[in-house]
Amino acid sequence: MRSTDAPDIHGDDREDNTPHGSVRWTSWPRVGAPISGREWGTRRPTSSLAKSAGIVAGAFVVSRILGLVREIVLARQFGTSGELGAYVSAFRIPDLLFLVIMAGAFGSAFIPVFSGYLGNGEDELAWKMASVVLNMSGVIVVVVSAVTWIAAPQLVALIVAPDASPMAQQLTSDTMRILLLSPVFLGFGIAAKGILEGQNLFTLPAMAPIVYNAATILGAVLLGPRIGVRGVAVGVVIGAVGFLLLQLPAVIRSGMRYSFAFDPRAHGVSEVGRLLAPRLIGQAAFQINFIAVTNLAWRTGDQSVSALNYAWQLMMLPHGVLALSVSTVILPTLSRLWQTGDIERFRDTLGAAMRPLMFLSLPASVVLFAFRVPIVQTLFQTGAFSAESTALVAAPLAFLSVGLVSYALVETLTRAFYAMHDTRTPVFAGVTIIVLNIVLGVALLDSMGYLGLALALTVSTSFEALVLGFVLYRKIGYTALGLQSWITRVLAANTVTAFVALLLAPPLSEVTMPGNGPKLQQAILFGLALALVAVVYLGCAWMLRIPELSSTLAQFGNRIAPLKRLKTTPDN
Repeated sequence: MRSTDAPDIHGDDREDNTPHGSVRWTSWPRVGAPISGREWGTRRPTSSLAKSAGIVAGAFVVSRILGLVREIVLARQFGTSGELGAYVSAFRIPDLLFLVIMAGAFGSAFIPVFSGYLGNGEDELAWKMASVVLNMSGVIVVVVSAVTWIAAPQLVALIVAPDASPMAQQLTSDTMRILLLSPVFLGFGIAAKGILEGQNLFTLPAMAPIVYNAATILGAVLLGPRIGVRGVAVGVVIGAVGFLLLQLPAVIRSGMRYSFAFDPRAHGVSEVGRLLAPRLIGQAAFQINFIAVTNLAWRTGDQSVSALNYAWQLMMLPHGVLALSVSTVILPTLSRLWQTGDIERFRDTLGAAMRPLMFLSLPASVVLFAFRVPIVQTLFQTGAFSAESTALVAAPLAFLSVGLVSYALVETLTRAFYAMHDTRTPVFAGVTIIVLNIVLGVALLDSMGYLGLALALTVSTSFEALVLGFVLYRKIGYTALGLQSWITRVLAANTVTAFVALLLAPPLSEVTMPGNGPKLQQAILFGLALALVAVVYLGCAWMLRIPELSSTLAQFGNRIAPLKRLKTTPDN
């Protein structure tokens, strides 16, 4: 499976993740125009936070929908075949290069330092540092990608898919060589993303993954029937180019002062390196974890890799909309609050992000678990995707859905540590949890097969959320996201919702089975079931007086309202 539906560009990934029209550049909404050092101290950094989160969330919705369309197209053409498993496996090494070298450099390590220089009025130092980091990481990713291209067959046979058939290994190797072009373009695209987000510009970085997913879909539709998954890989590369080109004019317009400099002694470079070192370890360990899961999945059959990938993508759909949009927007804000020593507002901002995140993630987890079979049937079961494929995907989705809340919390808690310039804590926790995940996966493989890999992912991520929450509490005196009664009320509302959803699941599975009516009719019935579950949950939230209900309803589709009121405290 891929780490996100667009590269975490955090999404297919890729971030889910994966990444993820044509109008004049001046017509794009520019949330927070570029802020110079002189302006920074006089502007309230959180004034446009809710608007930023709303725009980013909207772009994530579109990107995730396109990511879902991509998976539907792939399902129709390839099902859960070994060919698709080879395509998924081919992402492992390119993702490793991209996320470790470029995403690491221009992700959470770069933004706090870059924003800090701009905030202090040191614009020249900020741009000099950005140029050096861009040049050095760019050269590294090009050289390493070239070396990996040469060694692709050996890497597949020895590391990624040693238990795959020789034909599957060859296909994986060929596809990987095509995909190795993408880390270069995605790398420079993620650099543009970091520069724009460091200046409080979130719109285009959020829009860019849409281009990535759209190009992948076109590759699957136009080239997939002719040259198989290699054609899909060509679409991915075109999407990576588009991911960069969409943001490049905005970077130029933002006032970037690029220089062809490679001086590692330039101001800020050592600070980025200090923050980046543990981040590199964490990203490498994270991708090694996915390589290990892919390796183990091939041992259980040639359909296991693709089945796990579909389940992962379905889980990442709500995760991307809810967690990634929030965590992307709050990082610069938290960084500035921590730098100014405003710990109280730091806690308030984090709490205002995490409470609605839990309020929405819990029912999403319930729906994914209860409706897993109808979801897979409605979305995927057509063409090469058979009833057997549905069963293969729905089973691991049951385990992954339970961990949705944990994934969301880890994403946001990790950004809080990065804002505090503490990359070691989340990296240490992440590496430890990854070791736990691999050990659990190996231990469960004989008894549970590929389902054990899904269970291991959920257990290890849930433990990671607990560890990060505990350490954060020790650092800033954070209380459990509000009051205990708030947590109790949210859990009570979700318990009732789960009961109703589980009652609806069997008849819904029957009516969404292919052949039991037109697809449109099935989709409408599925939508009605979702609406009923939503009404039950919202009704319970209203009766239990959960404060996030009113703000969510008032701002749904426009912004994440709880971020607008940074000092919202749940009723006792």
